[in-house]
Amino acid sequence: MKAAWRNSAFLNRDGTKRSLRTPIVDDKSPVPTMDFESLVNAYYQPLYRFAFTLTRNDSEACDLTQQTFYIWAVRGWQLRDRAKVKTWLFTTLRREFLQSRRKLDRFPEQALADCDLPLVESRTILDLDIDAVLEALSHLPGDYRTAVSLFYLEELSYKEIAEIVDVPIGTVQSRIARGKAKLYQLLSDKHDG
Repeated sequence: MKAAWRNSAFLNRDGTKRSLRTPIVDDKSPVPTMDFESLVNAYYQPLYRFAFTLTRNDSEACDLTQQTFYIWAVRGWQLRDRAKVKTWLFTTLRREFLQSRRKLDRFPEQALADCDLPLVESRTILDLDIDAVLEALSHLPGDYRTAVSLFYLEELSYKEIAEIVDVPIGTVQSRIARGKAKLYQLLSDKHDG
């Protein structure tokens, strides 16, 4: 059986167009075809929010999200169960984040000295309460931050989170409970102080 291919177009960060060949799965195969554009429309915002809670940086979150969709375009056709697309995307994003952190540990970034770069402000969050919660969330340890943000911000089930972070469900429940307690403590300390 010979595979059919489709050309997909992507925009690089610098705005140039890049094309990529991806396989087309026929209707008789166990994997239904999935429109890339509708997949991006459905999952870009949740993936970006999750990436932002991990990185605490707008540009890194954008890069991680785009990298996740690039990996989907290259390897997503291999997914057999269409119902697991969301879990696959979140798992891929988390793995890319961990890999980027390992690279930063090995090759730390050097600050630019003597450069007058313009300050670019990220978009303003209108609700200050949400801003305070996200700020406190960013101070949680990584495992707790991941579990709490996936559960409360992305509304994933314990089972989906367990698959994404590759730990037992009980560990996910424990991390969420401890993360909530630490989050409450951080917010109480900030409110009192």
